[in-house]
Amino acid sequence: MNITHGLRRALQINRNGLAIVYGERRKTWSEIGDRVARLAAAIRATGAQPGDRVAVLSMNSDRYLELYLAAGWSGTVIVPLNIRWSALENEDAMRDCRAGLLFVDKAFAQVGTVLAKAIAGLKLVYVDDGETPAGMDSYETLIERTAPMPDAMRQGSDLCGIFYTGGTTGRSKGVMLSHGNLMVNALNALGEGLWPATSVYLHAAPMFHLANGAAMYSILLSGGSNVVIQGFTPDGVAAAIQRDRVTDTLLVPTMIQMFVDHPKIGDYDLSSLKGIAYGASPISDAVMSRAMKALPNVQFTQAYGMTELSPIATLLHWKEHVGEGRAKGRHRGAGRATFGCEVKIVDADDRNVPTGTVGEIAVRGDNVMMGYWERPEETAKSVIDGWMHTGDGGYMDEDGFIYVVDRVKDMIISGGENVYSAEVENALAQHPAVAQCAVIGIPSERWGEQVHAIVVAKPGAKATPEELMEFCKTLIAGYKCPRSVEVTETPMPLSGAGKILKRELRKPFWEDKTRSVN
Repeated sequence: MNITHGLRRALQINRNGLAIVYGERRKTWSEIGDRVARLAAAIRATGAQPGDRVAVLSMNSDRYLELYLAAGWSGTVIVPLNIRWSALENEDAMRDCRAGLLFVDKAFAQVGTVLAKAIAGLKLVYVDDGETPAGMDSYETLIERTAPMPDAMRQGSDLCGIFYTGGTTGRSKGVMLSHGNLMVNALNALGEGLWPATSVYLHAAPMFHLANGAAMYSILLSGGSNVVIQGFTPDGVAAAIQRDRVTDTLLVPTMIQMFVDHPKIGDYDLSSLKGIAYGASPISDAVMSRAMKALPNVQFTQAYGMTELSPIATLLHWKEHVGEGRAKGRHRGAGRATFGCEVKIVDADDRNVPTGTVGEIAVRGDNVMMGYWERPEETAKSVIDGWMHTGDGGYMDEDGFIYVVDRVKDMIISGGENVYSAEVENALAQHPAVAQCAVIGIPSERWGEQVHAIVVAKPGAKATPEELMEFCKTLIAGYKCPRSVEVTETPMPLSGAGKILKRELRKPFWEDKTRSVN
């Protein structure tokens, strides 16, 4: 199977069905099929050959989804670039994968021009409405003037996309995912009951990132309908749900928090919404409780994984968020291995650890990446005997449920004790004044590292550092509690996927110091 299989199927069984909605634009699968075949031919007409890399730097749009399909149809490899990166960071990715064609929208047209000047031979295509900037081809003109080509029919083992990691722990790497990787993941999710053909799915998370791709490839396979908004805002999400009768979406926890805390959420008709999948970072009990109260008819499903896993490894279904599952504390977990995946917990010597013991989460299955682009040594360190070592610390209970406690590199070692920042963040988030929080380790002469919290308060709410530290002591052990707290109105630095960039928060504290723990 390849990623265009779902389009070919939709053209056969649902040609006149609604495929994509973007603002006032509505397209059937028949229209999408014709446009994708023409766009694929246009990509090949630029000189791109099967296996060549085609990059995209754009906000969400219906055309972005067409590009995912057209790259597969043409046999080329899509490289979605991070919209939150600087021009230099994206230039580094472009040079790394040697992309010769770049699609940009209005928001990134200037960046595209800069990249074209820096990278010899780079061709630009403008994917937005309005006048096409000088030095670029028009997306719509390319489609209009190019005859459709047949599907290149890539094999499951062929490279489909290079997805650059968010760089939360260092320099970004290009994750190579095959057509088979992505289709296995899509089938796994469909088998678990997520995003069937009746879904009207809202693309609110960034389309360059596989957090959204977790659903996108399943929807493309099942033939459900796609509603696309340019980017996440609470009002934008609510308006799209109301206008287009959206049934399902995927949001990262920071988006859920902003959405359910939005003061005008009650002004919208959200009755069509039935499911929200969430992932990419942990969610606190407090935020989940607020979300369940604000959206009582919505079932939440957690998808845990990473780009290198195409991306889903485990799922925590709605039934574990309520009733007996909640009573057992399973709502705090990441669920169990999804279809086609095996999960184990290992120590630093790659040996299985006893049930309930924290170690590194490792995953095996046909969704494991092909490797890091032209980085065989780093691939060999991460994929050992077919097992992807995630870099996440966690444990497994006797029923196979996984509990993610932290990034291994985010673990704080204070006075010889391991402190998992996610546990401290979960405690802080229960304070009524806390909107967002992040916990990091900072230098300490006495302890090696000291637990430090950065807190963004809710609008109009106040809490002192001392109050927050005392609050934590009522919920978790004293050695885990923050020894210092910074309360700020400055938004947290986020990756393109909505993850808090803890390395940016740590940087001022560690710039001139060598970390004294490992």
